[in-house]
Amino acid sequence: MSATNMSGTILIRENTLLPTGLIESEVFLSGWRVVKNLDGSALARNIEGANWNFFYLAGEMRVTVLGRDRPGTLRKAVKRLLAKQEKQFNSLEITKVVSKRFLGIPFMSVDAHTRHIQQAICLVPAKDCIWGMAVPTALESSPNSGREQGYAGVIARPHTASLHRDVRMDS
Repeated sequence: MSATNMSGTILIRENTLLPTGLIESEVFLSGWRVVKNLDGSALARNIEGANWNFFYLAGEMRVTVLGRDRPGTLRKAVKRLLAKQEKQFNSLEITKVVSKRFLGIPFMSVDAHTRHIQQAICLVPAKDCIWGMAVPTALESSPNSGREQGYAGVIARPHTASLHRDVRMDS
């Protein structure tokens, strides 16, 4: 496969929990696998069909590396993209690959977006998520009011979650 035909390709970190029998992949880089026969939108439909979630994180990453339109150049570019990506996310979608020349010097520019596959519906660590709702854990303080505002507790029941606000006066 030509390096410039990689647009729409999904890379998934090895040992990522996935729905069984859903994805066929092969090794691309150490610790990363490339999804075969599915682009980002087709993979998203399959994952959502298995009642899992495939998150798309805004904010495009771009790298440029010197070299011709070859797999080795693409691997070098993807390594740099993965170095930029935050470690808690398990997927990367290559959105654009362009090979050009400047003053006779070949280079490749690769754009990508971070993706994440998981079963839970909220994109926060599991310890901060109760039945699909993110739980605020930090206290808020207002410097001028002399009072501290926080969340005293969380009451969780199946299918509902309520936050109760506790306001304390420093007097």
